[in-house]
Amino acid sequence: MVSPPTRVAIVTGAAQGIGLSIALRLADDGLAVAVNDIVPKASKVEEVASQIRAKGRRSLAVTGDVSNEDDVKAMIAKVVEELGSIDVMIANAGIALRKPFIETTTEEWERIVSINLRGVMLCYRYAAVEMVKQGRGGRIIGTTNLSAYSATKFAVRGLTQTVGEHDRALELAPHKITVNAYAPGFIMTDLAYHPDDSKNGGKPGSTIKKLFGLPLDSPEAGPETVASMVSYLASPESHFMTGPSGN
Repeated sequence: MVSPPTRVAIVTGAAQGIGLSIALRLADDGLAVAVNDIVPKASKVEEVASQIRAKGRRSLAVTGDVSNEDDVKAMIAKVVEELGSIDVMIANAGIALRKPFIETTTEEWERIVSINLRGVMLCYRYAAVEMVKQGRGGRIIGTTNLSAYSATKFAVRGLTQTVGEHDRALELAPHKITVNAYAPGFIMTDLAYHPDDSKNGGKPGSTIKKLFGLPLDSPEAGPETVASMVSYLASPESHFMTGPSGN
């Protein structure tokens, strides 16, 4: 019996935090993994690719801004050319501001929307085009979860449901492409740390919790917890799930 081809995943925003953990977990699951982040993080994303190769998996580091359509198209084309296909798209890249809504400028809001919503839409679209062309199904997964950050993430939830559910005149379900999202909540990554933590409870992440009204003793989890959920959503076993967001 001929073995099925190794599946290929793309993880955006993979230089650190949740994206890094997802990329390494998918490599452990047996996938070849292309990792993406912006040009200033090129050395970090190449280091992630090296860690994946050290696990015996193929990997590719691709820099680019997910809010730039040409960058996304070029990323997809490069991954297909060098790794052979796209079977899993993890649209993880996103930014957040450590300030209240009323202090957020219009320019800051527009940048958040550009990356967190437009960027996800572009990754969804161009990954879906390639998956339909390949004709063997696929997994498209986004992140939905400060004010301006949450607003864009709820928009991602709506986008995910619209392109993923069976009952909405949808294009992707007949092609065996599922579309799901994960909503991580408070995760202990680099984004959780703040210089004022020492005077806002003393624990790492206490300032961000205080800013958003979370109890200082609220439950915490590391990025590996999120990676475990994404691992399932990316797996063949999740074929019956499409449209929802996992909290």
